[in-house]
Amino acid sequence: MVIQTPQPALEIHNLTVSYRDKPAIWNIDFTIPEGVLGGIIGPNGAGKSTVLKAAMGLVPVSSGHVRIFGNPLSEVRQRVSYVPQRESVDWDFPASAIDVVLMGRYGKRSLWSRLQRSDHDIAMDCLRKVQLQDFAHRQIAQLSGGQQQRVFIARALAQEADIYLMDEPFAGIDAATENAILELLSNMRNEGKTILVVHHDLQSAYEYFDWIVMLNTRLVASGPKDTVFNAQLLGEAYGAKLTMLSRMANLLKQREFPVQE
Repeated sequence: MVIQTPQPALEIHNLTVSYRDKPAIWNIDFTIPEGVLGGIIGPNGAGKSTVLKAAMGLVPVSSGHVRIFGNPLSEVRQRVSYVPQRESVDWDFPASAIDVVLMGRYGKRSLWSRLQRSDHDIAMDCLRKVQLQDFAHRQIAQLSGGQQQRVFIARALAQEADIYLMDEPFAGIDAATENAILELLSNMRNEGKTILVVHHDLQSAYEYFDWIVMLNTRLVASGPKDTVFNAQLLGEAYGAKLTMLSRMANLLKQREFPVQE
């Protein structure tokens, strides 16, 4: 089930990505409209991160194509910001938190231009938004895992992009910080930004996201959360792992969805 909408920010068409001749995602096809806070959900190994990596050109594509604001990535790269998984980053690189965030400003300058005071002001403001202004000059290797993740979110904010693709940005972050960042992303959505997040927690996904992509190697569903969050589609996505859905039972009852045993 796919709900098509006009003016997509992200279009994934018939996308297949294989690792060692084994498909990680198979014939995925969906669109994300502009101005939504969306989540990609599904069980482990469903291909959630692979979709974002394919959109960013980080993995070879077996078939299909990706369009962002109707164009190939190469034509709109400055409008796109990507937050990778924390495990994929070399955190021993000798840089402070503010140095990392300032990396998000280089795309706003010409090749030989130096960063300006305004860039430093924007970077500090982004650190404030993720509650790390007091750690601006701390080496990233000295930060906790959750703090490192927030630095990368701040770097993404500093890019002032139009669409943000975030791969498990809440891994290693405590619940209070997660809620604060989700509120921040909601505010960005309200300002017209498009955000797509790989996420694992179904309850907070339903609470904060307004568009859901549900995967299990293939596309299960894509659409507004009230259309996608029902027991039948959740069962199709998670299969025998239905015990993972127990936290959703009360929510589904409140929304008058039948809870599948």
